[in-house]
Amino acid sequence: MYIFLSMLGATDLGLSIATIPTILGIFLFNSREISFDACFAQLFFIQSLQCFESSVLLLMAFDRFIAIRDPLRYASILTLPRIVKMGLVCVLRGVAVILPFPLLLKRFQYCRANVLSHSYCLHMEVMTMACADFTINNIYGLFTTVLTVGLDSLLIFLSYVMIIKTVLSIASHKEFLRALNTCVSHLCAVLLFYTPEFSLTLIHRFGKGSSPLLQIVLGYVYLMVPPLINPVVYSVKSKHLRSRIIRVFVK
Repeated sequence: MYIFLSMLGATDLGLSIATIPTILGIFLFNSREISFDACFAQLFFIQSLQCFESSVLLLMAFDRFIAIRDPLRYASILTLPRIVKMGLVCVLRGVAVILPFPLLLKRFQYCRANVLSHSYCLHMEVMTMACADFTINNIYGLFTTVLTVGLDSLLIFLSYVMIIKTVLSIASHKEFLRALNTCVSHLCAVLLFYTPEFSLTLIHRFGKGSSPLLQIVLGYVYLMVPPLINPVVYSVKSKHLRSRIIRVFVK
C-alpha cells in the first residue's frame, strides 16, 4: 500500500511541477505568453501524468481488493518485483498514449486568437486554435480518454463491486466496518480525481455554450485540488503516516 501511495505522491508532485511555473508566472510576474514548443511539452507532461495517476488509482483499487479478498496471500501476490513491473507498464502506457498529442498539434498552423482559458496547456483546448481541420485530434483525444480514464474508472468500479460482495459475506459486524474503512481514503482520492476530470472533458467537448468561469474553476480544481487533498486524506486515515508526520514537526 505504501509503495502505491508513494507512486501517487510522486505523480501529484510531478503535476504540481508541470503546472505551477506558468501559474506563478501569470500571477507574480504577469507573464502571459508561452511558446508553442513549451506549451506542447507542458501538455504532454500534464496529460501523461494524469494518465499515470489514473493507472495508480486502479492499482490501488486492486491492492484493496486483494487485501480484503485474500489477506493471507496478500504479500505473496503483490511482491515488490510485481509492483515495479505494474508501475513500469503504467508509465509506458501514459507515455505511449499521450506522445501523439504534441506531434499531432505540431503539424498545424495557428492563426486564430491564441488565448488559453487556463494558465496551462491542454490538448483539447489547444487543438481548437488550429486553422485546419482537427477532426483526427478530436477523435484520438476521445479515444485516449475512453482507453485510459474511462477504462480505469470502469475497472475501479468493478473492483469495488467485488469488494462489496466480499465484505457482505463477512459475518462479523466489526470486521465488516473495518474492511470498508480501509477503502475510504482510496474512494476519496478516486472522487477527487475523476469528478473534475470527467466534468472538464464533457464541457470542452460538448458544452460549447458553457460559462467560461466554470471552465476556469474546473480547470484549477482538476489539477490543483487532488495534489493538495490526497496527502491530507491519507495522513488522516493512516496511523503510521500520521505518527511520522507528527514526529517530523514535534521533536
